[in-house]
Amino acid sequence: MDTGVSWFEAVVLGVVQGLTEFLPISSSAHILIVSRLFGWGDPGAAFTAVSQIGTEAAVLIYFRKDIGRILSTWTRSLRRPELRGELDARMGWYIIIGTLPIAIIGLTFANWIETAARNLWLVATVLIVFGIVLGIADRWGPKRKEIDSLGVRDGLLFGLGQALALIPGVSRSGATISTGLALGYSRYAATRYAFLLAIPAVLASGLYEATKIGDDPNVQWGQTLVATAIALVIGYLVIAWLIRWVTTRSYLPFVIYRVVLGSALLVLLATGVLAAT
Repeated sequence: MDTGVSWFEAVVLGVVQGLTEFLPISSSAHILIVSRLFGWGDPGAAFTAVSQIGTEAAVLIYFRKDIGRILSTWTRSLRRPELRGELDARMGWYIIIGTLPIAIIGLTFANWIETAARNLWLVATVLIVFGIVLGIADRWGPKRKEIDSLGVRDGLLFGLGQALALIPGVSRSGATISTGLALGYSRYAATRYAFLLAIPAVLASGLYEATKIGDDPNVQWGQTLVATAIALVIGYLVIAWLIRWVTTRSYLPFVIYRVVLGSALLVLLATGVLAAT
């Protein structure tokens, strides 16, 4: 984390985090872009990860009944074989299986993710490419499957899709939703499962980074916690809005936004208005 993050920066970054974490437009890309545009420098992967705990807390609150039911049924199924065929018991295993790819890849490439990957040329390219991927999956995915169609294979593929979000600019929700749409799931099912699947990975990432920045005597916990609280409130509102949106509308506006933003970023980089690192 950049130890020079001011209160104003913390508020702005908290708002950006809350607005962009759940939309398929990449919160990490927006944090980087906003920081560079205002000349604040990179707030760091640690700041981003800890503020993500705020948005994940929003998921925990919004889906608290689903999470409680899944945890309860999965735990009881460990002792009671007759419950193992229940969807909630299976969901527990699918979320565990789906979390493995991002955990393994994240630990393996942690240094690259926190350094070389935070390059705006890469971010701009990825915004465009994965925006197009989302558009293709949303346009031509059959959208016939619902959550109860999940199996081990799809659970693992969802997890591999989520792991792509380790690259800044991909978007955790965007990659997972694109995977779900490509596998034939409805927009609602893919979006809902993307939120649930993200919980273990993001909370673990945030807690891991929190232990690292806690060793820094200059860390500004006040600013970090303010950004986290703001991200929680705004993130909750965004979840509620997006869940309603996908029941009747497509992801096309987000696809267009990603392509336009990525293209504008390439122009800013090419003209020297922004530095890549």
